[in-house]
Amino acid sequence: MLSGRMAGALRIGCSGWVYAHWKERFYPPKLPQRSWFEFYAKQFDTVEINNSFYRLPKPETFETWRQRSPEGFRFAVKGSRFITHIRRLKEPADSIGRFFENTDKLGPKAGPILWQLSPSFQRDDDRLAAFLAALPWQHLHTFEFRHKSWLTQPVYDLLAEHRTALCIPDRPDLPQDVRCVTDWTYIRMHGSNHDEGNYSDAELTTWAERIRGFLADGVDVWVYFDNDQEGFAIGNARTLRELLSG
Repeated sequence: MLSGRMAGALRIGCSGWVYAHWKERFYPPKLPQRSWFEFYAKQFDTVEINNSFYRLPKPETFETWRQRSPEGFRFAVKGSRFITHIRRLKEPADSIGRFFENTDKLGPKAGPILWQLSPSFQRDDDRLAAFLAALPWQHLHTFEFRHKSWLTQPVYDLLAEHRTALCIPDRPDLPQDVRCVTDWTYIRMHGSNHDEGNYSDAELTTWAERIRGFLADGVDVWVYFDNDQEGFAIGNARTLRELLSG
């Protein structure tokens, strides 16, 4: 533990909440879909909006989510693939402006912004630096690098200069470095090799130990489960939360 630092804050949630196969596994059978969000928000204090990667929701949609969510709830938002996969972070001013014109309707309930890069996008420090400089400073930002060339100290130093987190993705085929580069971190639990993506208690216990260490060092931790199949994300998120509840 770093001397004199307070313990970090922890949020655990899922990537999305509208999954038809969660009905009866999570949502009560007679609960209409229009009420699913309110039900979810009673169970968890955060959610990762994943569909914004494919198509940016309208400003009024973000505003509706803000109004419907309880006090203290936070939305993480996945950055547009137009920015990360098509433009590959080039000339970001216009596209970033449009993205935040919409997402800023979340107001104080906006959580981190996740920028996931393509597996074929190799390290380019200059392009990353220009993109980081263009991002609005009032938001938290995290990068999920899917090419291992990015996992190097000069990149970590660049992220730290902008208080930007290195996203830690947990999936067997993804490059991973379990470390914090700033005073907060972002963990994406994509699913394991165990039971078709369902995490075992042993795996979640290992992650709980890692997260407990981050928290002890004063690092704020955001965790999202992306293994929605069979409702695994819900059960795994609850188990991890229970392991860390002490």
